[in-house]
Amino acid sequence: MEHRALPRLAAPAAAVLLAVTTACTGGTVQGRPGASGLRDPYFPKAGNGGYQVEHYALDLDYDPADGVLHGRAVITARAEQGLSSFNLDLSGLRVEGVDVDGEGARFNRTGNELTVRPADDVKKGRVFRTEVVYSGRPKALTDADGSREGWITGEAGAVGVGEPVGSMTWFPGNHHPSDKAAYDITIRVPRGYEAVSNGELRSRTEGADGRTEFAWHNPEPMASYLATAVVGPYKVTTGRTPSGVAVYNAVSPQEAAASERTLARLPEMVEWGSGRFGPYPFGTAGAVVLPAGTLAYALETQTKPVYPGAPGDESLVLHELAHQWFGNSVSPKSWKDMWLNEGFATYAEWLWDEDHGGPTAQEHFDALLAGDTDVDEAADADWDAFPPADPPGPEDISASPVYQRGAMVLQRIRQEVGDEKFFALVRGWAADHRHGNASTADFTAYAQERTGHDLKKVWDVWLYGKARPE
Repeated sequence: MEHRALPRLAAPAAAVLLAVTTACTGGTVQGRPGASGLRDPYFPKAGNGGYQVEHYALDLDYDPADGVLHGRAVITARAEQGLSSFNLDLSGLRVEGVDVDGEGARFNRTGNELTVRPADDVKKGRVFRTEVVYSGRPKALTDADGSREGWITGEAGAVGVGEPVGSMTWFPGNHHPSDKAAYDITIRVPRGYEAVSNGELRSRTEGADGRTEFAWHNPEPMASYLATAVVGPYKVTTGRTPSGVAVYNAVSPQEAAASERTLARLPEMVEWGSGRFGPYPFGTAGAVVLPAGTLAYALETQTKPVYPGAPGDESLVLHELAHQWFGNSVSPKSWKDMWLNEGFATYAEWLWDEDHGGPTAQEHFDALLAGDTDVDEAADADWDAFPPADPPGPEDISASPVYQRGAMVLQRIRQEVGDEKFFALVRGWAADHRHGNASTADFTAYAQERTGHDLKKVWDVWLYGKARPE
């Protein structure tokens, strides 16, 4: 099949080449280069300094038959300093042109860094628009823990997943959770395929060229690792929760029967979470069930978590849904704060059990201490291997202490302050940091102020202590 490339930059090709090679001439230098990396404790080169992104407009064209992705990214950002140059994270792919505010910009590639030099320095405080046209066959990355992320291809399509840095394999950006932005993602695919992304499906248009265009709109701030693009012959169902939240599920046909029972409870789970944690933070909810074997893990991609085959266990769906409050709406300031995502989502599983005839949160807590796998299957994991707020390295940010011991920290707070203050704390945390970022230090200070209790012993023993808590 002939692949239709996206239209290129508005100027003729020769003019674009001239602009790219001759920009940044003359003038008084008013800015300085933005940092190539934010010095994250575990991923120091992730993200970039000097600006904050406000909006991504991604225009993608993909055909599973040849695996080539054609993309145009329009990135609207605000300069936090005067910029003579700035960086975007991009792994692989061929950059065909860059302009800043309509003028050709010089650029170069070093590793996963795309350095852009605009024709004129960008003044501090200015909102500027960068357009990058690119193409190629995206390649997946291997994480420090051995799992694969990025653009993952399968027999019948592809999925883009990004935790922690895989999103840079399919679009250029400021790929660190501390820089959240709104997104509009348009995807063109061959007729017969579905293309699914975050937020609301604004339009679906059948083109005369045999391709279908899907336009997705995600107005709430989103960390780039939560962005997704899924292409394949999916079965789509839609609905609403009792309170009116739109639900959009896309399920691989071979996984449809096995997914039906669990996904049928998703609207109920959204309502339950709203009661426990406060109003659902987004306009849509849903799920994408991939063909079995595409991924080795589920991921809480914003508004539509992806599952590696049918989610037969409802606790998995509940876990990824809980992330919409904890991780997606309230996002970590750095990857060292991962327990604020996973500890809360694991604790949400415990609360769901507690409210639906299963073990209470206290019984889960006791089972972990006792190694009782009859009550909690994770009781034989190394939940005590390190403190949840201080993983030893990047390969450990998704290890058991971040999940199980992170949840145990929350149960210890509940033990100390009682149910009324604890649940007020949880709801207040989600409300007061809604659509923002927060660190472990932010949480510990907030918890003490909100509950009026001195929780230093909890932090010293359970959150930061290296010895096994008793």
